[in-house]
Amino acid sequence: MEHVICPLSIVPVRKEPSDRSEMTSQWLFGETAEVLERKSPSQGSGWSLLRFDHDGYEGWVDNKQLADCTTPNFDPDLRVSDLTSIVDLGDRQVLLPYGAVLPFYHHGSILWQDRRVPVNALHNVRDMDPGDRAMAIDAYMHPFLGAPYLWGGRTPTGVDCSGLTQMLFMLMGIYLPRDAYQQAEEGDVIELVDLAEPGDLAFFDNAEARIVHVGIVLPERRILHASGRVRVDALDQEGIFDAEDGKYSHQLRLVKRVL
Repeated sequence: MEHVICPLSIVPVRKEPSDRSEMTSQWLFGETAEVLERKSPSQGSGWSLLRFDHDGYEGWVDNKQLADCTTPNFDPDLRVSDLTSIVDLGDRQVLLPYGAVLPFYHHGSILWQDRRVPVNALHNVRDMDPGDRAMAIDAYMHPFLGAPYLWGGRTPTGVDCSGLTQMLFMLMGIYLPRDAYQQAEEGDVIELVDLAEPGDLAFFDNAEARIVHVGIVLPERRILHASGRVRVDALDQEGIFDAEDGKYSHQLRLVKRVL
């Protein structure tokens, strides 16, 4: 089994092995993946089909944007929770994105290619009870507020709805699948919005009854979600009410508790 690690800040994950292909997700510094297939130069350009260790998602990454990883089983819960961290890898400096992994973090340094590298970064708090997690959501969500919607995005520079929920939960050590319809298969159903608690996930469907949107329930019947930008709107049994437009923007399908 061949494993690789992301050596750059943010790497696009493509649907097909081409720079022109749709970006379906992003791979962040320090995250690891299993190589499922290689495209040799004779077959086009150099690309690898990866299965990412943090969520099992699959996609294509340019071979120039990955590095060999001989020890992939370091603690993936140690993730960057500030916006100003830079690590000097010797041949280059890397701005660590919000949510990046800190490989073998220990007393202010990470292990990178068999050497200790100083890094000024915070990591998430783990093993919290549900009440603490609800408070953590309030803290972790602020860098995302106002971030532009970006299909496949996972960072405060651009994020989609399921990328937002995945990253916020990941910072708490809870690993969700990548897409909204996959996340809807996790946890326990909450029958009424009035019974929902902060940190529950609300899912929304389209006219074909397909789940196409997800957000995180906040106190006072509000919801954090990415629609145009990361925003907070009102939530009730019908769906999300957009006060700016004076109408409902998303139709509620179900609420689930995964904390």
